[in-house]
Amino acid sequence: MTTSTSTDPIAHALADSTAGLEALLAAVGHLTEEDVAAPSPLAGWTRGHVLSHVAGIGGAMLGQAQAAERGEVVPVYASQEARDAGIEAGAGRSVAEHVAVLERLRADLAQAWPAPGSPLWDAPSGYRGGPLSGCLLAWWREVRIHGVDALAGTPQAVGYETWDDALCAQLREFLAVRLPDGVSVADLDGDPRDVVAWLAGRVPTTPLRGAVPELGPWPSAVPAR
Repeated sequence: MTTSTSTDPIAHALADSTAGLEALLAAVGHLTEEDVAAPSPLAGWTRGHVLSHVAGIGGAMLGQAQAAERGEVVPVYASQEARDAGIEAGAGRSVAEHVAVLERLRADLAQAWPAPGSPLWDAPSGYRGGPLSGCLLAWWREVRIHGVDALAGTPQAVGYETWDDALCAQLREFLAVRLPDGVSVADLDGDPRDVVAWLAGRVPTTPLRGAVPELGPWPSAVPAR
């Protein structure tokens, strides 16, 4: 289990999301075309779909950072249909094409994210009616969660041990809305990392003990409070 040593949540999220994308890029370069076209653990998606989604959500959050710099607020996606079409369009990329898209995203994000401590982190964004800092946290969650999904079943596979303690705390807070009324994260009986994986809709390394409730939708389908 890894731990966080940073006391600045923005600085840590910047560093760990960058590390997550670097690790994914390094692994994707070793995949075969057959690996990319094969099914992922996500129903109806190949690994290519997962990689396309990572590029898409990264590009969407890049757009939020660029808009904040201009003093603007823009939608994360033009529409749900546009989001889905973008994932489908990118799913069939070759390994080299996936790598090129992710490399370009890495460079663009490095230029676009404000420095830690910048007032731009408090600028309004189009993501759930919150500030730009929420866009960074969303990207951090997405790149780390889907880094596991994209590589599952390949020689490059990684597990939930790549989610450090700070990310797990962020995921518990963000995903608690999936629990039914009257149930809290503290009520779930299992290793804390397995609880987080389960909340994220993934199969935990060790099943949770006792009866577990049915999860609600991902928070993006729930209005921001």
